[in-house]
Amino acid sequence: MTTTALITGASSGIGAVYADRLARRGYNLILTGRDGAKLSALAARLEASTGRKVDTIAADLALTADLRRVEERLASDTSISMLVNNAGLGAVKSLVDSTPEELDALINVNVTALTRLTRAVAPGLVARGGGAIINISSIVALKPELLNGVYGGSKAFVLALTQSLHHELGDKGVQVQAVLPGATATQFWDRAGHAVENLPPSWVMTAEDLVDAALAGFDQRELVTVPPLPELDDFNRMEEARHAMADKLSNTKPAARYLTVA
Repeated sequence: MTTTALITGASSGIGAVYADRLARRGYNLILTGRDGAKLSALAARLEASTGRKVDTIAADLALTADLRRVEERLASDTSISMLVNNAGLGAVKSLVDSTPEELDALINVNVTALTRLTRAVAPGLVARGGGAIINISSIVALKPELLNGVYGGSKAFVLALTQSLHHELGDKGVQVQAVLPGATATQFWDRAGHAVENLPPSWVMTAEDLVDAALAGFDQRELVTVPPLPELDDFNRMEEARHAMADKLSNTKPAARYLTVA
């Protein structure tokens, strides 16, 4: 039985590359994004080149009505076996230089929409005995000082949610993965107000290499994939230290360093 992947933010960049790669892996596709014309053109190309069925949903995930339409498709379409939460807004301006409306939009897409779409698809995947959720986070989840802190916080949320989902859904047959790209050559930078050409070339990965590495990590069943990181042991040591603290994080008394003599 051919299954379907729904990809958000699919009209260009990382999402469009995921669409190409997953179609070539045999998935039918549902592509969502704000630019309906680009989605339709991509769908036509992929149907012609891969023979897969490609539907599109023009939707701005910052708008409640559009978000609900995508949620409804995820909840009702029993052919869906994969959700790629790729849609996201970036920010390079500092918190104090950003407007409340800009920060609201970022949180609405990066946190609220991703959470609601994940919640929409997860029960069906569990009921059907398997599937996958791929969440595109960022290296700023690990280094929030690099860019706007609200953006970093939103991507840290994506990482934490994915780790929790693995704990919650892993034994129910649902594979989850967080992908943490570094600087990637997409329209993200232009939209965030900082052209990618202004970055050191040695930092910037192509969207094609990013997605191919992410899917290699998915095939290896990595929970967290950091395509630019040369040594996976660096990340694993950080995770081991985090887990080692777990039994020390709740106690009846404050740590001795906080106790003072009256």
